[in-house]
Order: sequence, then C-alpha cells, then structure tokens
Amino acid sequence: MDRADTDSRIREQIAPFNKKGVTITDGTTFQGDLEFDSLTVMDFVAAIEDEFDIIISMNQQAEIETYGQLVDAVHKQRPDAGTTA
Repeated sequence: MDRADTDSRIREQIAPFNKKGVTITDGTTFQGDLEFDSLTVMDFVAAIEDEFDIIISMNQQAEIETYGQLVDAVHKQRPDAGTTA
C-alpha cells in the first residue's frame, strides 16, 4: 500500500467527522481548520486505529497537528508500508 492508498482510506474515515465540509489538504489542521475537540480527536483516532489495525500512541497524537502528518504517521506504521499492491 502506498501513501496515496493510505491517504484515500483516511479520507473515507475523516468524512463523518468533517461537519463543516472543510477541504482536506496535507496542511489542514485538526484543531484549527476542522475544529476537532478532544472527544472528536479520540473518536477519530479510534476509527483510524480500527481501519488500519494500528495503535497511535498519546505521544504521537500530541505531535500530529495536520492531516499530512497523520497520513505519514499511519503510512509508516503499516506493515506493508513502502510496498505496492
């Protein structure tokens, strides 16, 4: 799975949380642009963890501020990262 595939799957997961219909780019921020509160972040992270069968630690969550950073972090944790399907 390449980064584009990871991006596509995360876009599917973020859609229900994007209540204001913000255009998602790599620079989109969760707190500022999407206005996610702490509960929304927790729900969204749980959805991502379930979708990709990974764990995003609290330390990682604290460092991830933009959509692009999330895609990169998830992609790096994928067991098949760097391979093409």
